[in-house]
Amino acid sequence: MSDITRGLAPASGADRSEAEEGRAPQRPYLLLTPGPLTTSDTVKEAMLRDWCTWDQDYNALVQSIRGRLVRLATVTSPDAYTAVPMQGSGSFSVEAVIGTAVPRDGKLLVLANGAYGQRIAQMARIYGIALSVLDFGETDRVEPEAVERRLADEPDITHVAVVHCETTTGMLNPMAEISAIVKRHGKTYIVDAMSSFGGIPMDVHELRIDYLISSANKCIQGVPGFGFVIARVEALAACEGQARSLSLDLHGQWAALEAGGGKWRFTSPTHVVRAFDQALRELEQEGGVEARYRRYQGNQQLLADGMTMLGFCSLLKKDVQSPFITAFYYPPVEGFSFQQLYDRLKEAGFVIYPGKISAADTFRIGNIGEVYREDIARLLLAIEDLRFW
Repeated sequence: MSDITRGLAPASGADRSEAEEGRAPQRPYLLLTPGPLTTSDTVKEAMLRDWCTWDQDYNALVQSIRGRLVRLATVTSPDAYTAVPMQGSGSFSVEAVIGTAVPRDGKLLVLANGAYGQRIAQMARIYGIALSVLDFGETDRVEPEAVERRLADEPDITHVAVVHCETTTGMLNPMAEISAIVKRHGKTYIVDAMSSFGGIPMDVHELRIDYLISSANKCIQGVPGFGFVIARVEALAACEGQARSLSLDLHGQWAALEAGGGKWRFTSPTHVVRAFDQALRELEQEGGVEARYRRYQGNQQLLADGMTMLGFCSLLKKDVQSPFITAFYYPPVEGFSFQQLYDRLKEAGFVIYPGKISAADTFRIGNIGEVYREDIARLLLAIEDLRFW
């Protein structure tokens, strides 16, 4: 392990935000998960102020956040897009898109290679939406050629949905290649970028995405409480009256925000919004999405290399592995217990995730949030100390 951890200096201003400088972390453990995740002290402190939902200062803050989200999503055509925050977890926002964007006579194609793609399909079934599912299994990426064939075979498909980073495994799906096919066939393109937006460079206009969905508590490093949709204005404006739910009416939420200058239709998660504003500031201070991507990528590479040296095997090949979360096979040790690994790592100050696939016994380790290379190095040393071999 010394070859992996040697040379890792303590965090400096170049690595951690200025707000974290000189602070002793007030947390019992690091959340090494795909979200909720470990946040900075200053993001947590932002929630100590109460806000009135009718206050113009608060509504102006919401409008500022919406504008900044659009500019994060596209620098090439920000006027063509809008940001719509929705109360609840990220799945609430996914359901809002599915239940609002697909018309009664529409048909949804879901490209699935994990639990979150299958969840989109389940939402469509509950709403009675005509559905086609192209299932690639749990450990293979979405193959564009298969998408081409399905769209040719089923010309009545109107909308296509895919998960960018399938956190079931940590798989990255090829958004740009899929987009080229979807748009060649004239379909609406929906991307669940829950665990990737803000943590990897992308431009929704260049990718020709109509609806991109993410959440406050992922790569932007806020806290749970709301998700958001980056929507092409022309597409969203055409959805009036299509929603199958009152609370999850994406068009209704957007119209209310526009008419009320940032006023949500129903009670907004005010403290979470304030924390998200601080998280956006800290993303900018870090150097933007490119800088955060480099940090996450460095975390993941150190994690994967270190776990390999410790005898663990990654589930995915490097060419499809995301920089956000990594799945590992159980070690070939008689009597290995994930629960024991989890409990002992938690005692050492780290919380990891169980596996989510059915084809193999795995566990997952995330490396997003307020997590740095020296944190990953400490994790590796803690796992080495468990002496599984």
